[in-house]
Amino acid sequence: MDIIRRFASAGLAMALALLAPRLAWAEDHVAFGLDWKAEAEYGGYYQALASGVYRRDGLDVTIRQGGPQVNQTQLLLAGRLDFTISSNSFLALNFVQQKLPFVAVAAMFQKDPSVLIAHPGQGHDSFAALRGQPIMIGADTRAGWWNFLRAKFGYSDSQIRPYTFNLAPFLHDKAAVQEGYLGSEPFSITAATGEKPVVLLIADAGFAGYASLIATSRKLTEDKPDLAQRFLDASIEGWYSYLYGDPTPGNTLMRKENPEMTQALLDYGRTVLKQHGIVDSGDTEKLGIGAMTGARWLKFFQSMQQAGLYPKDLDWRGAFTLRFVDKGVGLQMRPKSP
Repeated sequence: MDIIRRFASAGLAMALALLAPRLAWAEDHVAFGLDWKAEAEYGGYYQALASGVYRRDGLDVTIRQGGPQVNQTQLLLAGRLDFTISSNSFLALNFVQQKLPFVAVAAMFQKDPSVLIAHPGQGHDSFAALRGQPIMIGADTRAGWWNFLRAKFGYSDSQIRPYTFNLAPFLHDKAAVQEGYLGSEPFSITAATGEKPVVLLIADAGFAGYASLIATSRKLTEDKPDLAQRFLDASIEGWYSYLYGDPTPGNTLMRKENPEMTQALLDYGRTVLKQHGIVDSGDTEKLGIGAMTGARWLKFFQSMQQAGLYPKDLDWRGAFTLRFVDKGVGLQMRPKSP
C-alpha cells in the first residue's frame, strides 16, 4: 500500500506540476475602449495585441472601437469597459468635478494632436493671425482647448462656426479655418487639393494638456493593481514597437478592424506621431511612454482654472495617479540619440 500511495502521490505531484503553468498564466479578460475607430493614433495597442504582448503578460484584451455614435465614457461608468481612452486632460478633471470614481492612469500622448487648419496663402499662418477670423470647431472643442486660445490669443466666441466633421465647407472656401487632428484631416485635405494646408498644432502654442489618456475605475486600481500594471506595461511596449520597430502587425490588424483605413493614411499618421513627438518626447525620454507628472497636471489645472473652467478648490490631484507610470518601462526599446 505504501508503494501505491507513493506512486499516487507522485502522479498527483506530476499532474499539479503540469497544470501549474496554466494556472499561473490564466488570462485575465480586459475590455478596452478607444475614442475613435482604428487608426495610427491607436497603433501601439493594436501592435501589442497583434504581436502577442498582451497575451504574453497573461491578458486577453478586446479592443472596442469608438466612433460618433459610441460613448465609451458611459460604458466605462456602467462597468462594461475596464479601461478607456480619455481624449484629453479635461475629461479626467471632469471626473473629479462630477465626483465620479474614475482616474487617469497614463498619458500616452505627451502632446495634444489637435490642430487648426487653414488654406495656404491666406495670411492664416499663425495662431495670432487667426484672432477675429471665423473658425469651425465642434462642441467638445468649445468646452475644451478653445478656452486656452481665448485666454492666450484673445479669441472670442463670436468667431465660432459649427464644425460637422465634413471637409466640404473647408474645401470650397479658401478663407475657411477649421479644427482637425494632426494625423487625419491634413492628409485628406492634401489628397483632395494637391497642396499642403497650414497646420497649427495646439501643443506648439503652449497648451499643457495631455491627450489620449488611459482611464479606469478607482476600484480596479485598488482591487486589481497587478492587472492594471500588466495592461499598461504591455501597452507601453506595444507603442515602442509600433513607433520604432516594424508596425506591420498593428497596421494589418487595424485595417482588418477598420476596412475604411488605408495603408497610406496609417503611414502618414505614424510618421507625424514620430515627427512631432506626440507619444515620445519630454518627460518620456527619461520616464518612459505614458509618463505623467504632478507639476504638469498643476500647470494645466491652473491655466484652465484661470480661464474659468474649474473652481480654485477643485481636488485636481484626484484626476490621476502616478502609481503605474514613470518606471522607465520599454526605454531599452527606444533608439539611442545620435
